[in-house]
Amino acid sequence: MADTPWMGDTVSLVEEFRKGGRSPVEELEASLAAIERSELNAFTSLDPEPAIEAARTADVSLPFGGVPLGVKALTPVKGWPHDRCSAALQGAVAGFTALHVERLVDGGMIPFGQCNASEFGGLNVSVNKLYGVTHNPWRIGRTAGGSSGGSAAAVAGGLVTIATGGDGGGSIRIPGGFNGLVGMKGTAGRIPRGPRTEIHPLTVVTGPMARSVRDVCRWYDVTAGYDMRDPYSLPKIEGWERDLGTHGVRGRKAVIAPNLGIAVLRPEVEKRVRAAGEALAKDAGLELVDVPVTLPGLGFEWALANLCQLRRQLGDAYPERKDDLTLEIAFGLHLATEQFNLDMMANVEAARTEANERMAEVFDKVDFVICATNPDVAYAADVTLNQMVGDRQVGPENNGALTIPMNIVGNPAASVPIEQLDGLPVGMQIIGRHHEDQLLLDLAAIVERERPWPLVATGSPI
Repeated sequence: MADTPWMGDTVSLVEEFRKGGRSPVEELEASLAAIERSELNAFTSLDPEPAIEAARTADVSLPFGGVPLGVKALTPVKGWPHDRCSAALQGAVAGFTALHVERLVDGGMIPFGQCNASEFGGLNVSVNKLYGVTHNPWRIGRTAGGSSGGSAAAVAGGLVTIATGGDGGGSIRIPGGFNGLVGMKGTAGRIPRGPRTEIHPLTVVTGPMARSVRDVCRWYDVTAGYDMRDPYSLPKIEGWERDLGTHGVRGRKAVIAPNLGIAVLRPEVEKRVRAAGEALAKDAGLELVDVPVTLPGLGFEWALANLCQLRRQLGDAYPERKDDLTLEIAFGLHLATEQFNLDMMANVEAARTEANERMAEVFDKVDFVICATNPDVAYAADVTLNQMVGDRQVGPENNGALTIPMNIVGNPAASVPIEQLDGLPVGMQIIGRHHEDQLLLDLAAIVERERPWPLVATGSPI
């Protein structure tokens, strides 16, 4: 049996399976043993027996043949817990499996456990009353981000090579940045979200928490493509992995706008993002231009409007079990129930329209926008509201300023690791036009090739 799970990327793990250097059963058992030893609190539940049986008969000729898969706990898998990381729904069980998980299984993956998240995905941290706090593998006691923080910690912490994520306001990119991973938010609709797709608020996408760009590409090869149960899903594109690096980025225009005109960045983060953006422009042959980038604030009405799906999921548990909710979710539901009205909803849509217009104005002039993923490195793991640390403001509200705009307008955006700060990862976010996801992945691959990042956290305690 292998002493530890595979420390390379997922594609190389599949290659190792095919060469016979390691078996799917060995890899799964190594992951289960590592999870048992781990301090990260990345997993909320495990289902090992059927997974081990599937590993014994895995077809390693498939794209992800035999790969153990961590599944974000907010993602339904039939027969698994589906409490949305909320004590108010403890004991709920999923009655169906998400389509993208079904496609991953068809591609050879073996789901075996659920990864922690924030309650209902409502905050970009991974803290809840039911399962507690997930830690960053680069430094115990620091946040893994969220809401896909359990998935990110599991991958960066060496427990699994890949895990599912979801991004409704930065929930793939934020933990990607904090944990030193690739975080790709594709164009809205790229990967279908059926069955039983929740349309409103038209911001949520799914994708992987991954160690390498080619892992993301193979994931898209397996999961992307139209499904009628998600009427806003996009037609399938072939050859994500095959065609990586062939899409012609040289000569295209980019602007480096570290704070997007709206976020408060730590100066050391801004310096690293500018340097990394300039290096990428040189390596890729991009033309850097000076274009103003100032995206509008979205206001608190947007956050309240999103609570309608959460309220539906709670059903009869609200308000009877409101005391089981985290403080932030309970407060938001109370405020939305008491104050939300048609005027606020109109303001939400007006803000979306303004964001669309502002983003379009920028992309009339450039092909890419380069900015920070997070305003700072990972802060204390239990922080759920903005706080002052010295002269710096840290917390989930400031984080979302850099990621939420791309969810509102649907543009693709990728976070890649760049130079660290104080021994913690820093992420650079590259934003592109709708449907030009492959160009972003080409740029991410250039960063990866020219300035390789660690695939797992240095000294991760597994």
